[in-house]
This record gives sequence, C-alpha cells and structure tokens, in this order.
Amino acid sequence: MSAAGWIQLLVFIGLIFVFTPILGGYMAKVWGGGKAPGDRVFGPVERVIYRVCGINPESEQRWTVYTFSLLAFSAVSLLFVYGFQRLQSHLPFNPDHLQAVRPDLAWNTAASFITNTNWQSYGGESTMSHLTQMAGLAVQNFASAAAGLAVMVALIRSLTRRKGRTIGNFWVDLIRTTLRILLPIAFVAAIVLVSQGVVQNFHASVHATTVAGGSQTIPGGPAASQISIKQLGTNGGGFFNTNSAHPFESPNGLTNMIEMFFLIMIPFAATYALGLLIKGKKFGWTIFGAMFMLMIISIGVAVGFESHGNPQFNRAGVTQQVTASSPGGNAEGKDVRFGPSASGEWAGATTGSSNGSVNSFHDSFTPLGGLVPLTNLLLGEVTPGGLGVGLTGMLVLAILTVFIAGLMVGRTPEFLGKKIQAAEMKMVVLHILFAPLVILGFAAVSVVMKSSVSSIYNSGPHGLSEVVYSFASSAGNNGSAFGGITTNTNWYNTTMGITMLVGRFFLIIPMLAIAGSLVRKQATPVSAGTFRTDTPLFGGLLTAIVVIVAGLTFFPVLALGPIVEHLVGHF
Repeated sequence: MSAAGWIQLLVFIGLIFVFTPILGGYMAKVWGGGKAPGDRVFGPVERVIYRVCGINPESEQRWTVYTFSLLAFSAVSLLFVYGFQRLQSHLPFNPDHLQAVRPDLAWNTAASFITNTNWQSYGGESTMSHLTQMAGLAVQNFASAAAGLAVMVALIRSLTRRKGRTIGNFWVDLIRTTLRILLPIAFVAAIVLVSQGVVQNFHASVHATTVAGGSQTIPGGPAASQISIKQLGTNGGGFFNTNSAHPFESPNGLTNMIEMFFLIMIPFAATYALGLLIKGKKFGWTIFGAMFMLMIISIGVAVGFESHGNPQFNRAGVTQQVTASSPGGNAEGKDVRFGPSASGEWAGATTGSSNGSVNSFHDSFTPLGGLVPLTNLLLGEVTPGGLGVGLTGMLVLAILTVFIAGLMVGRTPEFLGKKIQAAEMKMVVLHILFAPLVILGFAAVSVVMKSSVSSIYNSGPHGLSEVVYSFASSAGNNGSAFGGITTNTNWYNTTMGITMLVGRFFLIIPMLAIAGSLVRKQATPVSAGTFRTDTPLFGGLLTAIVVIVAGLTFFPVLALGPIVEHLVGHF
C-alpha cells in the first residue's frame, strides 16, 4: 500500500476514535429523557409536530404496538415512494421530462428505500425526476435511518428497565432522531460537499460538445442534499449511476474521505451511547472493539489483495510496476483518482456498515479482494452495521454468546442482569435464520432457472458470486452491487424486493420481541458466577461467534465462488 494509502487509513481510524465519544454522548442525551442539547431550538418544532400528528409524547407503547407503528409507517412510505415513481411524468420538478418508472422497477425501488437498502437497478440521473429524488428517495433516506435507530433505542430501554411493560414511543423516537441527529449533521455535510463542488441545483441536463467533437450530457439536480444523508444514514443510493465514483458526487480526495467516514460515524457512536444509557461504558467499548476489529481486518484484507494485483497477471508472468505515479495493484474498475488502496478501504467500510455506496466496481476486484465485501454482507453487517440495526444485530449475537457461555459453564445465562431463557432464544434463532433462507433460496433458483441465468454475464464461480452478492446485499439492506449481472428484470426486481423486506422486517420483529420479553424481567444480582460481558474475553468470544455463525451458514457458497476463483487463478 502506498504512503498516501497509509495516511488515509490512519486519518480514517483517528476520526473514528475522536468522534465516537463526542457524537455518542450527544446521542445518549437525545434518547436518555429529560433535558438535551438544543431543547430551545428543537423543542418547539417537536411540539408542533406532535400536535399536528396527534401524538402524545408522554404515552409509551408495548413492543407489539411499537412494532405495528413501525410497520404501518413503512407501508405508507412504500406506497408514497411507489406513487412518486409511477406519477413523476405528471408531477413538477421534472426538467428532463422523464417518464413513469415501470411497475416492477418502481416496486423494487420503493421496497429498497423504505428498508434502508437503496439498491438501484437504474441510472439515477436518467430515470428519476428531481421531485422523485427529493420527496421520495431522499426523504426515505432520513425516515428509514431514523426508524432503524428507533428500534435500537427500544432494545436498549428493555435492558435498562425492570419489570416494565413498555419500550418507548416509536413516533417520538422517530421524530427526535430525525430532528436532533440526522437533519443537523446532514445539513452541515451538504454545505461542505457543495463547497467542494458537489452539484446542488434544479437544472435540467446540459448537452455539450467536447473538444474532440463528440457530445456529452452533463446532469444537474439536488445531489449534495441527498448524498449527505445517503452516507450518514447508511443508505447508499447514489444520485448518479456511478455513485460515489462520479465526480459530481465526490469531486476530490477530501470528499472521498468525508463520505467514507460518514458511512460508519453514527454506527460506531451508537456503541458509546449504548454504554452511557445502560450505565456500562466498558460494555459499550467491548461492542465497539468487536465491530472495529472485524472492520479493520476486512479493510486490511481488501486493500492487501487489491494493492497486490490480479492473480491472472501474476500467473502469466506479467510484472506490475510500482512507481510514484503508478501505485500498482489491481486498477481495473477503480477510480483513477483514488486507486486500489482507497477503493479497498471504501469497500470494507461500505459493506460493513450496511451503506452500499461505492467508489469502485466490486465485480473487478481480485477474487479474494471481492470476497471481503461479500463476507461482510454475509456476517449480517454488524461491523459496525446500519443505523440502529447494526448495533441491535450485534446485541442479538451477544445474547447468543452468553447463552453458549452459559451452556459451557452449566448455569442459566444472563445478559446485562437479565436471564436469557427459551423465549429470547427462539427469537434469536429466527433472527439468524431468516436472512440465509432468502439469500440461499433465491440464489439457488437464480443459478438454475433459464430466464435468470441469462442475466448473468460471467460463467463459473464468478457468476455464482455475482448472484449471491445481489441477494446478500438485498437481505443485508446494503444496496451495493457486485456488477456483471442484469437485475433490472421482472424476476430479480420482484425477488430482491421481497428479500429486502425480509432482511429488514423479519429481523426487526424478533429484535422487538426480545425487547418486549426482556423489559418485563427483574435484574439478577451480580454474583461470583456471573459471566462478565465487559471484558476483552467476551469481546473475543463475541467476535468468534459472529464469524462462526456466518461460516457455518455460508462457507460452502463462498468456497464455490470467490475461493475457487482465486485457486483457479493460481493453479
């Protein structure tokens, strides 16, 4: 890796450790009840929203009502996003006169954005009007991110309350999170991006003649305002077709660093907020450590293989020169401004954070370099995962970890003072099984059904990786694409839309059921036999459980995909 690559990685890590306690402390005050920073500004706005919407902020909900509120909000959001796409040719702010989006693609996109997936089977600047981008897609970037954080807060409350019945109010959590956390940071970020050259206007596309006499279409639109929240909210849907490799989305190295840091800023800060809210900072840092270690390992592996180069070149005896002007490595599918190192770092961060934005073409990665983003998706995106759902996913795996530890020592497992029993473990098992079921099930059909096979551009193990990656990205609500496959078909649009909904709500419902069960329990006093969950030992065991669960489920398909492809390139 080049010196510039090392500097960028160290700056990236430094930003994580600086902002995690600062932002995490603020987030804990927002969700902790009582006075919070910004009350004079945000308080009156919140009260107006509560009054208009008929919300009683003092009223709390049981987990079933909380879940129903989330599902109802998401269902209405899906209808609105679908409607914007189907009617955009009749709506204002459509200077390029784009036509209505096809029903199957509109369904896929609506399901994608309300689940925080933001998978795109289309080119943004050539398919969606400015109004659809702003009022449909960008709004869901805020709403779906806030909904994920609301679920996380509800689960944390269940760990702190004793013999309670309620886990909070979904509408209050949604509004406070949006107004006090997402909007202010996204607003400042958008201003910074505009200052660096990111497009923000309502212009139609401009047709220009190049110096060579050719023609070029230069798109316009409200890009910066959507890009700031797509990164901050771990959404990932790009305003332009080539996402963060487009110079109008990321004009230079500074914007590349800012946008990459925004992928993981709130998910890591949430671990510090967790420690404050449960009055156990050590446990928060333990979860942080497990997430951070897995992310850094994935980035290191991706950067290593992409900087080393393509095994097919090495097999053919082609020497890849490394000079000051040419950093070497696998440059195919990479933005020439950033090179293999920055591309590998972004790939590890974006698939570990459930974001999905890309600054390079994952399909062009080396076999084991491409293994990294695929593995991150299959781990459940808990390194550090999406907004809220990443931390709650890790907490579910922490419950599994203490259960296994309890079996090993022969005592009833306890998690933060709450006994873990059959009711919780049933929900943990459902949470773990739903995503693999749809990923492997739909992938298996897709590699044998004639109509879906025709969409795969590569045969052999690479083609398998492309199919599995598409469904893993959907189930993990990530949204990044491996490429090399046409998913804008009836089959893929429909099945991937279903996969997104399963990966979002069939995992969130068991989480909230666990919260409803734990909130009713009394705390168990700490004794000499209590298994500590705030130690490096627990952090190491938790990390191992994350890897083992994913390995037992997905290793066969990984072996038949990127691992076989790597071996074929060497022998």
